[in-house]
Amino acid sequence: MSTGAFPRRVSESIRTGGLHSVRRVIDERSVLAVEREMAQYYDAEEEREGRPLDPRRLAARDRFIGAVRAAGRDEPIVEIGAGPGRDAVEMVDAGLAVIGVDLSFGHAARAASRGLTMARASARELPFATASIGALWSMSTLMHIPEVAIDGAMQEIARVLVAGAPVAIGVWGGPDTEHFLDGTVAGSRGPRRLFSRRSEPRWRALLEVLGHIDDFDLWANNRATDDDAAFNYHLAFITAHGGAGR
Repeated sequence: MSTGAFPRRVSESIRTGGLHSVRRVIDERSVLAVEREMAQYYDAEEEREGRPLDPRRLAARDRFIGAVRAAGRDEPIVEIGAGPGRDAVEMVDAGLAVIGVDLSFGHAARAASRGLTMARASARELPFATASIGALWSMSTLMHIPEVAIDGAMQEIARVLVAGAPVAIGVWGGPDTEHFLDGTVAGSRGPRRLFSRRSEPRWRALLEVLGHIDDFDLWANNRATDDDAAFNYHLAFITAHGGAGR
């Protein structure tokens, strides 16, 4: 189902090459419409819970759990884009207190059915007090935030983190391209997802809003075709500045 806020195309994309030069296909008035359509897409998606995770992501999750334990914080951990809870449930099983955040009511309900604490919310407006979150994990989520809204979202994430909080964020990056893909659930006329695939320099600049980048890694796209070979996965581990000091 389309929100009707923008024209439907199989792909809508403009490429540029420089830092801070992502050409926008979404303006500020359309951000809420993008989020609604994203939520509709994931409401209709039921197979993700059984989809296997990349072994590199599993290793990153183990590293994150170790970092959280080493930090010894009492504040809860937040996962932005928790989906059906595949990562969060493993963290809870490891003894961590986790709150999942997701735009999709369907995904939030699936995760809650597994015993997870969930909040249906946007990364642009997190339902947490300033400097109240002790660690943050987010995989394959923030690339869905339009370029026009990503700076504000990173400031919002920075706001809720305590100083020294371990942060792990992974996104699909690329040559500063923003585009839509038609939905693969609910039929070919189903809801779409926006992808804002940012270059490494652009993404590093955004991550530095959160804190010090301790490690930044690029994963090759093992399933790449000639059309998407430039799209690699960007994984970063960060130590947060802390929202109270900003």
